[in-house]
Amino acid sequence: MSKIGKKPINLPLGVTVTTEGKTVKINGPRGDQEIKLVEKLSIEQKDSQLILTNRSEDSQSRALYGLTRNLLANSVEGVTKGFSKTLELSGIGFRASLQGNKLVLNIGYSHPVEVEAPEGIIFKVAENKITVEGVDKSLVGEVAAGIRSQRPPEPYKGKGIRYQGEVIKRKAGKAGKADIKA
Repeated sequence: MSKIGKKPINLPLGVTVTTEGKTVKINGPRGDQEIKLVEKLSIEQKDSQLILTNRSEDSQSRALYGLTRNLLANSVEGVTKGFSKTLELSGIGFRASLQGNKLVLNIGYSHPVEVEAPEGIIFKVAENKITVEGVDKSLVGEVAAGIRSQRPPEPYKGKGIRYQGEVIKRKAGKAGKADIKA
């Protein structure tokens, strides 16, 4: 049995959980999410806790037991607090701006790169930092990775888009020609 799957999920005030067949709907102050359960898993609500139970002992349901519990816990956290990722721009002339719900990046190409915000995602820009916020943890990470892939940091000067706190392993570059005499 999964140690993670056995843990109950605490529901904060303002979060409601409804189950329709194998679909679990979680509503909270920041939004709502839906998660589909596997046939062999069931969920019940006791007081202010969600308890996930595994009704089968086959390998597939055991493998999905802890995963489903964490997906439910992330959904509860997302509808109460939300998730965010911060990206940093580094490079001369690199800048970002917002046009409605569209992020416009000037990152050294001959044209500006536009990134459309999917439903449920909010962009915020301050100085050289881009913040991606949303309710769905996987969607926030996916959008942030898509922005970073537009200009990943390069190892020689460190120019590009990187996650806040990400360390870029730097390379030395070419050696000088000081020792060669003609």
